Amino acid sequence: MPFLHGFRRIVYEYQPLVDAVMYVVGIEEEEEVAERNSEGEGVLVELLEKEAESAVFEEGISYALLKVTERGLASPAEILLRHGADLNFEDPVSYYTALHVAVLKNRPRMVQLLARNGADLNRRDRIHESSPLDLASEELERLPCLRMLLDLGADVNARDRNGKTALLHALASSDGLTVRNTDNIQLLLEKGADVRATTQDGETAVSSLVFLVKEALEGTEEDASEIGRFCLAVARLLLVHGADPSCCLTPGDMGPEPGEEVGEPSLTQTCLEYFDLLFPLAVLLLERGGPFLCTRHSAPCWTGHGLIFGRLGSALAGSQDPVLEAELLTKAELLLDLALASSPHLPLPPRADLRHFERDPRLQGLLFLHGSPPRDQDAAPPQLRCLCRAAIRRCLGPWHLQSKAQALPLPDSLKRYLLPAHKHCSELSPDCFKPHRTLR
Repeated sequence: MPFLHGFRRIVYEYQPLVDAVMYVVGIEEEEEVAERNSEGEGVLVELLEKEAESAVFEEGISYALLKVTERGLASPAEILLRHGADLNFEDPVSYYTALHVAVLKNRPRMVQLLARNGADLNRRDRIHESSPLDLASEELERLPCLRMLLDLGADVNARDRNGKTALLHALASSDGLTVRNTDNIQLLLEKGADVRATTQDGETAVSSLVFLVKEALEGTEEDASEIGRFCLAVARLLLVHGADPSCCLTPGDMGPEPGEEVGEPSLTQTCLEYFDLLFPLAVLLLERGGPFLCTRHSAPCWTGHGLIFGRLGSALAGSQDPVLEAELLTKAELLLDLALASSPHLPLPPRADLRHFERDPRLQGLLFLHGSPPRDQDAAPPQLRCLCRAAIRRCLGPWHLQSKAQALPLPDSLKRYLLPAHKHCSELSPDCFKPHRTLR
């Protein structure tokens, strides 16, 4: 029972020495710490010299180092270190070292002092396998310690026994509501964090984002909006640093075999599968050139066309709301235009895959622009006017599209051609997720 054994030793063996040190430095009275600390340095030195022959001297002052570190008392810490306090001494209950404690209490000056005296920046505790950098990455309030550790040379890509890096710790601790570690994630990426790092369980930065996106779908409207803003900010950072949002998280090269457990879908796949609810993130991924099909297994796994038309078919089935229908069709049209502008040679879906959509008159316009022509071969290329329309629409962006199109020096007929033909559609919001009510 290491915890009980350690606790017994604190109480019965070196706690009296610890108490004496704490009393001298004034750690028991927070409002007087600064004053008593200044006056008591000489007294602390006298105490340590007096107790130097004690059998529990090193353990006592090493545990006292944890306590003064917790309170951010630099001068007493330096005195304890000069008299032999062990930087690698572990708290008998938590097994954290002084450097771990400094990070947990957000004491960047103490982090610098301990590192200057030889503390191991990459040391992991024995219980949680957490390094000081892992702990610093998990809370926005610890950003000063995170920056200090990285500046001092902590390994930004060090992994625990499960392969988890500080970046994955920062993402795993973020829920988009109470914890939003955007600044921590940005700093880690700027310092060279590997955006493709994978744990032994297959967890990646992108899979962590997929998890949060699904949380937004299952949450309330307010939660979905909050989580959505966080996901958008993190997705921008990951994309800038080379993340692949369209890589299927199913292991293997050929996709799951029949009867095999299906892995997590990619971020792009998730966004397009619920494009009407996750529209801002779907737009961001396609604007940044996110592939419109699975980059691991190619078209047999999934394609953007199939996901968008599939979502349209299920969402429009039985709908009698013209406003909802117009919004769905407009969002689908804008996403398909973005994909076409980013990848003009994107293979069109086989006509057989879209045949059951041809019977719905509401989808005829989209099928004409982005489906296979009804009387031509399946692989027919898109018309030049469709490519031009898509390229112009991509330059204008999806937000405030109507006012931007009206400001162009073009004939009215061309302006109308640039705009979606769905007259009931309201202005689209650039930063709002919506929950999926049937998943709640």
